[in-house]
Amino acid sequence: MAELSRTPLFPEYEKSGAKTVDFGGWEMPVQFTGIKKEHEATRTAAGLFDVSHMGEILVEGEDAERFLQKLLTNDVSKLTPKRAQYTMMCYPDGGTVDDLIVYQLAEQKYMLVVNAANRGKDHDWLQQHKMDGVAVRDVSDQYVQLAVQGPKAETILQKMTDADLSSIRFFRFEMDVPFSDVNGTAIVARTGYTGEDGFEIYIEPEAGIQLWRRLLDEGASDGLQPVGLGARDTLRFEANLALYGQELSAEITPIEAGLGFAVKTEKEADFIGKEVLRNQKENGPPRKLVGIEMIDKGIPRTSYKVYAEEEEIGSVTTGTQSPTLKKNIGLALIRANYATQGEEVFVQVRKRLLKAKVVPTPFYKRS
Repeated sequence: MAELSRTPLFPEYEKSGAKTVDFGGWEMPVQFTGIKKEHEATRTAAGLFDVSHMGEILVEGEDAERFLQKLLTNDVSKLTPKRAQYTMMCYPDGGTVDDLIVYQLAEQKYMLVVNAANRGKDHDWLQQHKMDGVAVRDVSDQYVQLAVQGPKAETILQKMTDADLSSIRFFRFEMDVPFSDVNGTAIVARTGYTGEDGFEIYIEPEAGIQLWRRLLDEGASDGLQPVGLGARDTLRFEANLALYGQELSAEITPIEAGLGFAVKTEKEADFIGKEVLRNQKENGPPRKLVGIEMIDKGIPRTSYKVYAEEEEIGSVTTGTQSPTLKKNIGLALIRANYATQGEEVFVQVRKRLLKAKVVPTPFYKRS
């Protein structure tokens, strides 16, 4: 067996007694005190996440924007320094290489934050299509990435810096942000993966443990808790935020996954997969990702088959009992002609077909 990778924060997991699992080749905490407790803390106060396993790829050079316009589905020309954008890379058939966030650090200088398990594949894909006047470098080892998410996130983080965090709007970021009693400075972005307000912080690895400890100390009185991958998944699921390998994959297009807002087929650049995605946008995709809520008693788990009139029409991509809503719900990729709200479908749970209905998403929106 290959040895699992560990982030610089791993000693803090061991010290706290967190339960760890293999996640895309990384030994990561699935929970610290319990998934439901960590989920609730993020929804009501704040959660602290180590997401240092994510990859960072630097793209720069005189033709960096033109290069990224060819590789990414969103319109990179709309970015200016200190702005970020959610986007995808696609194959010629419209399937998804990865979903990611692109940060414009300066003119013709961008940082792509990619999924951990796709880091090598994404870097290879970019290198394969690289043009003259562009440099592509994997700089993941230069960063620890922490996320502070929840309604008290700004209050907690503001205690530790003189930078005005309230001035950072959604999908904007500041660079060279200092924190008291923490070495170096950080990129602080108002982004996240929970459906709550919050920040993602990129800082040099040597300062990662300092920042983690300081955040837990400063945030204790406001209810900040460390959060593992278990609650990260239930939080993002309730907010209908895609997980690569489940809602997106080489076989699932962004249009099928309901992410057409990040696919700008009207932009002039002829990006990879554009024609297929334009056709799906204009004429509708063959399948659609929908929310389902169980009517019969049962939980719709990932990969469970979905039926209508005894005919298989798709499968569940993610499902669980929602900690916030206390309902058994799921996301399912099904044939488009069944993807209307209120449509009755059946989920195969073991040997039984249990009744469910198509419902709106996201399941949860912060007030």
